[in-house]
Amino acid sequence: MDTIAFLVAPEGVEQIELTEPWKAVKQAGGTPRLISTSPGRIQAFNHLDKGDTFAVDATLPEVSVEDFDGLVLPGGVANPDFLRTVPAAVSFVRGFFDAGKPVAAICHAPWTLIEADAVRGRTVTSWPSLKTDLRNAGATWQDREVIICTSGPNTLVTSRKPDDLKAFDQAAVDAFS
Repeated sequence: MDTIAFLVAPEGVEQIELTEPWKAVKQAGGTPRLISTSPGRIQAFNHLDKGDTFAVDATLPEVSVEDFDGLVLPGGVANPDFLRTVPAAVSFVRGFFDAGKPVAAICHAPWTLIEADAVRGRTVTSWPSLKTDLRNAGATWQDREVIICTSGPNTLVTSRKPDDLKAFDQAAVDAFS
């Protein structure tokens, strides 16, 4: 595992869904990089309350899929809801599938996967409120702690919520290794 992109919106990422996978990647010897749509710092949240801010390493126009070995999409409701409206973000996500590189998405993050047309024919999990959206996009949705789907062009790791982070982090690190 080398360099892993963490794609987040300028505001609204669930802090623990950013920081715990970030630590797992670092502990496994990888280099996480925070990618966003705007330079500067992003604002994380602890559910609905503002959390810490984090420095952006690069913006979407400054990077390409070829720069990374995998992608993490943290959740939070606002984060993927914003990213799915940004064509460059959707294209960046889609690029990992086209390149056959592993992707890990937790909680509400599969909303961005739907917009990138990356769940059709895949088995996934998510925060329960996304179940119908994912099924309508052609996925098989299951209520499980973590799902590792290898039935497509790449390994796709999905998980439901912060309580599942230990399993999510291990599955993501394994996929990136």
